[in-house]
Amino acid sequence: MAADRLSRVFSALADPTRRDIVARLAVGDATVGEVAAPYDVTVQAVSKHLKVLEGAGLVSRSRQAQRRPVHLEAEVLDLMTAWIERYRRQAEERYRRLDDVLRSMPDDASTSPAAQEGSPS
Repeated sequence: MAADRLSRVFSALADPTRRDIVARLAVGDATVGEVAAPYDVTVQAVSKHLKVLEGAGLVSRSRQAQRRPVHLEAEVLDLMTAWIERYRRQAEERYRRLDDVLRSMPDDASTSPAAQEGSPS
């Protein structure tokens, strides 16, 4: 189950540092050193995070002369968005149906059980 692409992506993004790295790379490509700069961890630790993101298909690395920039693969985010959107639409439809049921119920407070309990017999 964890081998499918969507599971790997969600698993990779379960870590707040990796989510932050993705957010930073959404602004633009960066080298490993540039990605690691704001964190109080070693470049090797950030490199491990990048390997997890790379394994999930969220980032890729290329070579530009002496630079090896890390690039966000945004189309993977589209995969996640489509999955989330599907369930969001289903939940909205359930709420719409519930709203319809609630609107169709009598609005008369005198017929409610609570109102009947308080009435003298």
